[in-house]
Formats: sequence, structure tokens, C-alpha cells
Amino acid sequence: MNLPDETRQKIERYLDQDRVVLFMKGNPQAPMCGFSAKTAGMLDSLLESYTSVDVLQDPDIREGIKVFGDWPTIPQLYIDKELVGGCDIVTAMFNSGELHQNLGVDEPDRSAPQVTITDQAAEKIHEAMAGHDGLALHFQVDANWQSQFNLAPAEGHEIKTEASGITLLFDVASAQRARGAVIDWVSNVQGEGLTISLPEAPAPVHQMSVSELKQKLEADEVLLVDVRPQDERDIASIGQARAMNADLMEELEAMPKETAMAFICHSGNRSQVAAEHFRKQGFSNVSNVAGGIDAWSKEIDPEVPTY
Repeated sequence: MNLPDETRQKIERYLDQDRVVLFMKGNPQAPMCGFSAKTAGMLDSLLESYTSVDVLQDPDIREGIKVFGDWPTIPQLYIDKELVGGCDIVTAMFNSGELHQNLGVDEPDRSAPQVTITDQAAEKIHEAMAGHDGLALHFQVDANWQSQFNLAPAEGHEIKTEASGITLLFDVASAQRARGAVIDWVSNVQGEGLTISLPEAPAPVHQMSVSELKQKLEADEVLLVDVRPQDERDIASIGQARAMNADLMEELEAMPKETAMAFICHSGNRSQVAAEHFRKQGFSNVSNVAGGIDAWSKEIDPEVPTY
């Protein structure tokens, strides 16, 4: 497949914009595939900013970038206009520390996390591993703080820890997130199985009612961010809300991690995504306005139009 000059020039303009450019499905705040989410999550943990290109918004870029770098899959990471690779290669470089070196950031902390496995949980894990000689137990905690076990051969770059006679292997990011983890076995009316407590996980996004939002705004105790596009804000809006844009995003990410933020949209779905992004960035006082501007119109201020 030949790459049209117009598409090549468009790609080159993106590469001229920034030292680090990620071609992905979706964007770092709302990735549209697991591989894009994982790759963006690694970059988010290392860099304050980089350029991301949503290939789903441009069919020419989506197909053209595969030809441009002779790489068949997406996401694709470029550093200094050179193709690094896709998710698997970026993950391997992240875990080895090579990605840190290429980006000019500090080497990763490879100290082993302290993990507690209760006796009953250890017994169940030993039972599950029986007959799987040659496979290691990997413990992963992703950027959304979802944890899982996986039986697979060791690759050699993992961080290792021992607990209750069980060897756990971690990638670099998971090791940091798993510090102080407690793995237990529970049995209740829902069934039985392993439970994992992660003390390092940020607090979940608080679902703020519109009545609570009204009180917080009157007391000047929260920063309200409206994530809707301009055409929706023109129909209905709250005077104290700030419109989300690239400049505000940069401003918010530089604020103290304890800053009280509330995000609002039409009904509470898009704002939940935005709130989750800031929660994953380590912000500890993040809320989503339940019901969005629609609930505000119906419960607080009927002069705000519904749509």
C-alpha cells in the first residue's frame, strides 16, 4: 500500500509537534482498546505531557500510520520521530528501565513490595498451581487498580517477592501499586474466592448529589468542571463551572493532589470518565456529579433548561 503524500505530511506534522507521540485508539483519558489504555498508562506514569493522536478520528491516519512505520498494529509510540513499537515492546522497555532511559526520566524503583497472603488464601493458591510446573504466578495491578493473577513463564525482568511460601512476580508498575497488599480467601452469600486489598489505591470517585454540589459551591469548597462541548453548555450551564479544554486540563493536573474537584456533564457518564482520569493521577478528593446538569435543572434550578 502506498502512503499518500497528504497523509505522510499529516503524520510528520504530528511528529514535529512533540518529542513523544502516541498513536492510539481513543485518548489517554478515554482509551478505546486495552492495548492503548495500557500504553498510555505507562506514559502517564512517566511524563507530565505528551502528544496523543486518536486514529479513530481520522481513517487516513489509522491506516497510514501502519504504512508510515511499517508496523501493522495500533498503538504505536514514537520518540524523537523514531518508531519504538507497540504495546508489548513498550511494556518490555518499561519493565527493563529502557523506556525510562529513552525518555530521560529516573530509573524505576525495583524494590519488592511487601504482600500479605493469609493461610487460607495460600492454601487455595497452592491448590490452583498444582500440576503447573514451569509456570510462575504473576500478580498484576493495572492503571485502573484492577488486580489479577496469571500463570505464565517468567520472562526474567520481573520483580519478585515471597509471602506464605508463595513466589509472586510483578512488572514494575504493579510492584508499586501492590505495596502493602493483603490477599485473603472469603466465603459469603455471594460465593467464595480470593479478595485483594490494595492500600495504595486512590479513593474511589465520590458520587456527589446536586444538593451537595449546591452547598459546596455556595461555600466555595469545590472546583466544578464542565466536560460537555460548547454547544451543550450554550443550552444549559452552571455559572461557577469552568469549561474543560486543553489549557484547563494542564492547569488541573498541576494542582495539589488534595484539590477538591467535581466534574459534571449532561447525565453523569462523561464526567465519570473525567473524574476517573484524575483519580488515577493520584487526586484524592474527586467527585462526579450524579445525574449531571439534568439533575441540577430538575432538583436545584428549574430556570436551567433541560435537553
